[in-house]
Amino acid sequence: MSPVARRSSFEDETECFLGVSLQNRNFMPNRFHALTEWAARRFPRCRVLIGDRIHRITLETTLGMPPAVALTEATRLGQDFMDEHRALLDSYADRTVFDYVTCGEIQDSDVFRRHFGAIRDYFDRVPAFRASVEAFGRNYHRHDWEQLAPDERAWRLDSSSRYFLEEFAVFATLVGQGTRVMVYPGSFSTLAEIADGAFPGILPELEQLMVVSIQLKRR
Repeated sequence: MSPVARRSSFEDETECFLGVSLQNRNFMPNRFHALTEWAARRFPRCRVLIGDRIHRITLETTLGMPPAVALTEATRLGQDFMDEHRALLDSYADRTVFDYVTCGEIQDSDVFRRHFGAIRDYFDRVPAFRASVEAFGRNYHRHDWEQLAPDERAWRLDSSSRYFLEEFAVFATLVGQGTRVMVYPGSFSTLAEIADGAFPGILPELEQLMVVSIQLKRR
């Protein structure tokens, strides 16, 4: 839980958002069910954030898809995920309202664009923040990092940084709408550092974010 000081009080919030990374094993049906059950026991409302448009960057960097093709495929994958799990979310209607929100629809807003511009500027100005984001990106690509040529490494690192900055701007937009608790399986190092106050002067909305990292048991 970040910040640690909110460990005993984050459940006082009336809603959370559950971030979904597409094609990630942590969101296979049984694990996603466990996440929704956890949220339903604690919050009367949960917004399920589908990482559709952002996922285009993953498809570009890991599968070599052209940008336009990657965007179309990412959007399709997001819609498929929502269709597949709609009945599950509806089954909680007597205790928790689950609704979908997509990164794509948030990224079409002026608020998102302002947040992204501000966080991109912070990334360019603050070496410690840039180093944290880039370390996160290198860790994501760690399995084949040593085999990549220098120019491929630079491109992947730049793309991963873009992914995370877009993602953070989406989160800031949701916080501005009143949803301040994020639920996600596993660790989210840079975001946890932001929540813990490691980067003063970053977007105020991100400084208000509470990040709950759920450790799912492997099955």
